[in-house]
Amino acid sequence: MSASKTIFQKIADREISTTFVYEDDLCFVIRDISPQAPTHLLVVPKAPVPRLTESTEADTALLGHLLFTAGRIAREHGLDGGFRIVINNGKQAGETVPHLHLHLLAGREFGWPPG
Repeated sequence: MSASKTIFQKIADREISTTFVYEDDLCFVIRDISPQAPTHLLVVPKAPVPRLTESTEADTALLGHLLFTAGRIAREHGLDGGFRIVINNGKQAGETVPHLHLHLLAGREFGWPPG
């Protein structure tokens, strides 16, 4: 069964060791292994929600918690100059791990439109 787990579920289950920037009972925050900005953190729910479009109404509180946590981490890291939150949903959007997570990016100027 563990073969079907995503890397994030393995981290949540302590099958893969990592350094946590933050952790609570609902989520954890880690550094991205392939950073796209000077600050690139991932806010990951412990519950295995595959992607935003597969969340349910029962996940509403969790989704809010993830955004709240991203804001909290941004404040704690002094990202007063601004930051970007990205959620990739599906392969066309750049999703590489089918486990919902938020990218918290900061430390450089970002263009608009993104991508």
